[in-house]
Amino acid sequence: MRTKISALTALIAAAALTLSACSTSPSGTQSTPEATAESTDTATAETVNLPDPRTLTGVSSVAELPDPEPISGDFTQQLPVTVTDVEGRQVTVTDTSRILALDIYGTLSRTVISLGLGDKLVGRTISSTEAQLAKLPVVTENGHSLNAEAILSLKPTVIVADRSVGPPEVLDQIAAAGVPVVLVEQERSLAKNGELMKTVAHALGMDQAGDALVTRTDKEIEEAKAQIAAWAPEKPLNGVFLYARGNAGVFFILGGGYGSDALLEGVGVHDIATAQGIKDLAPANAEALVSLNPEVYFMMTHGLESAGGLEQLLTRPGIADTIAGKNQRIVSIPDGMALSFGPQTAQVLLAVAKATYGVPAK
Repeated sequence: MRTKISALTALIAAAALTLSACSTSPSGTQSTPEATAESTDTATAETVNLPDPRTLTGVSSVAELPDPEPISGDFTQQLPVTVTDVEGRQVTVTDTSRILALDIYGTLSRTVISLGLGDKLVGRTISSTEAQLAKLPVVTENGHSLNAEAILSLKPTVIVADRSVGPPEVLDQIAAAGVPVVLVEQERSLAKNGELMKTVAHALGMDQAGDALVTRTDKEIEEAKAQIAAWAPEKPLNGVFLYARGNAGVFFILGGGYGSDALLEGVGVHDIATAQGIKDLAPANAEALVSLNPEVYFMMTHGLESAGGLEQLLTRPGIADTIAGKNQRIVSIPDGMALSFGPQTAQVLLAVAKATYGVPAK
């Protein structure tokens, strides 16, 4: 699994500098009113008449999520704590007054905020797009490359990170300098969601808060799945998650193992790429796309922008020859939400499902 995710990490990092400068919407991505869905919409299946999702056309843009809500309750922090991280190293954490939570997905900072320690974060990666962190210094450069000098200048008392950011020697160098660095699992999926949140909570001496957060998140996910089941058609849509960066050769179909399969299945869509045996990244060439013939494409927002928007995407071989291409049907998801999971998994699933099924915004 590390090899799979490292491949995707490298692709994202290679293009992230260019993408960080993107601020305009891609041409051709204006959604039709019936295909637009806001992430904060709380409409239920009982109060809306949904269109046949197979008749929807155009790009549906999922809105950014609001910052996560800290878990409520009176939780006592227990420090010091000694943990064995994902690489088998024993790390002792004595102080959480200055935290860095570093990963390519933005999951870790959202988890820290949800544990009630958001005010202790002192820096961020470009993937941590939470409003309350906007003024914090970014400790990555050229996308997701860690800057050791920038990190050490913030005098962190603990770093929670995974190997989706690197190079590896930077975190090793920082650990050697005496900063407690707790490395966690970098795979993101529904199956490992609770385990990851508990791991982060334990590293920060917040076990009780972590247990409560997992309970809350699991409950929200179950409620979201029930709502989505009421929206989804009896025969699931066939979907494919496309990963694009720029107009060059970075154009892939994501198969099982990247979290995209869990995302699609979570919103009631049949992940036809995984079903047909695509386990890793597969080139999104004409032959593969036509063979899969999805009814809807899912993409990261910056990926669609960098590819030139809908108009340019349709010129790529094979895209226009699929059902999704003919209907110009794309669900565009903010990069920091698409594969992050974490404490806002339910909100992500609902937001993507609303865009997929044309649930009208209030």
